[in-house]
Amino acid sequence: SIMFLVGLSGGIATGKSTVVAVLRELGCAVIDADVIAREVVQPRFKAYKQIVRYFGTEILLENGEINREALGNIIFSHPEKRQLLNSITHPEIQKEMLKQILKYFVLGYRYVILDIPLLFETNRLTKFMKYTVLVYCDPLTQLSRLMKRNGLSQVEAEARVASQLPLDEKRKLATHVIDNSGDWESTRRQVLRLHARLEDSLDFLWARLAAGAVVAGLGGLMYLLLQHLIS
Repeated sequence: SIMFLVGLSGGIATGKSTVVAVLRELGCAVIDADVIAREVVQPRFKAYKQIVRYFGTEILLENGEINREALGNIIFSHPEKRQLLNSITHPEIQKEMLKQILKYFVLGYRYVILDIPLLFETNRLTKFMKYTVLVYCDPLTQLSRLMKRNGLSQVEAEARVASQLPLDEKRKLATHVIDNSGDWESTRRQVLRLHARLEDSLDFLWARLAAGAVVAGLGGLMYLLLQHLIS
């Protein structure tokens, strides 16, 4: 069994969740960065205590959880506070992602998909990915879906789309593109083809073999130590 990392991203209303649903249906290992980001700011986590210490208890809801809207309003108008928040949450998010990656590695998955909404905007994590996948749709379809989904006017929808890196720019950065402009069946066929290609890949075999060698070496060392103690 071999394993490598695949970064998955898209744009607002391009249908990334549809693609993820098909991948999960196929039994793929998918790590959702958004879900982890929400988890690490829960009261039981280290990041929660640091956020409350720096931003105060006024950002808390009655049940003690962080009011994401209130915190968002603070960091939106204060870039230095946004950087502070990122410095608190990003290490914890990365730790949790690493834990999940190691879990799938041990379980023998061929590849792990990291669902990261701002993968191409931040560009910090792409260097760890063997492949990157963009869920794309044409601009008119994107606007139409966003207006319908969120009940926005065309001007409001265009403003939200403009706040992100243009899809055509992301398309140039991605190694694979899933065009979700058409119907569900068309998208599903593309995901199936991508999955088959990734399953057949032999990339990072050396990493798996090296890890096996290390485990075997440690096992041998433990055996020798036990033999020495027994004797």
